[in-house]
Amino acid sequence: MSLLTIRHKTEYRYANPVSFGEHRLMLRPRDGHDLRLMDGQLDITPAPSSLRWIHDIFGNTVAIATFDESSEKLTFNSTITVEHNPVEEMTLGPEDAAYHYPFLYDAEELPDLVSFMTPQYNDKDGELTAWALKQLSDSGQTRTYDLLRAMTLGIHESFSYRRRHERGTQHPLDTLQTKSGTCRDFALFMIEALRRLGIAARFVSGYIFIPREGEANFVGGGSTHAWVQAYLPSAGWIEFDPTNGIIGSRDLIRIAVARDPRQALPLHGTYSGTPDAFQEMNVSIDVSSSTHTKD
Repeated sequence: MSLLTIRHKTEYRYANPVSFGEHRLMLRPRDGHDLRLMDGQLDITPAPSSLRWIHDIFGNTVAIATFDESSEKLTFNSTITVEHNPVEEMTLGPEDAAYHYPFLYDAEELPDLVSFMTPQYNDKDGELTAWALKQLSDSGQTRTYDLLRAMTLGIHESFSYRRRHERGTQHPLDTLQTKSGTCRDFALFMIEALRRLGIAARFVSGYIFIPREGEANFVGGGSTHAWVQAYLPSAGWIEFDPTNGIIGSRDLIRIAVARDPRQALPLHGTYSGTPDAFQEMNVSIDVSSSTHTKD
């Protein structure tokens, strides 16, 4: 196990004082058997007139801030410490229903998985489907683990990571055709590929811990990170990071899950002011290891 501390600061600057509308934040980790929140602090300047916490439709923790005070600057400063006990890899035996692909979901679970199995983006020429089918074994029988591993490593090894300053996530077909994108683009692409094979998949937003230089060749640090969860009978939701080729939750700190990336924005809100009031937004994120403990 390890203790990881995440410091996430977002600062908005304006040319003159503006008033702020509602801001929604997803910064609190999703507790589980592999991740436990040990400490958390959220400082907002100017201080909000109200700050309330809710759970959204996916069970993510959302903070909602409203403001009375106008200002030339708005700052959100979050510091959280988590105990991380990562699940390294999925384990499926020949007796498990999902050991080989294709497999069937339990009739009782299927109604709850349909939205995560339904493609959200068009693929009129079948390019996404064709790419997904190429990940199947040529032998005629594919182990599900091998399929998911092939997708994860295929994106990691064949696609080029690049930062984009444009907001949002690009269409999966753009990711396939350019073979490049951000972590959010790669996650969405893999999700859409999985859904075309009838596998339930959802988007995960969070952070990645990058160990000391030389220990891991990860990208995506210094900002929020994104990856994929796929649902398998007997195994549940399993994590796959196609950007870094990670299978399991090693070095991944899960904050929010959603059907679509637009439902898992770390921070968004509105302001009222002149059209040229907005000047810049600065984001700084640091994930550090506090200590390591053994069971």
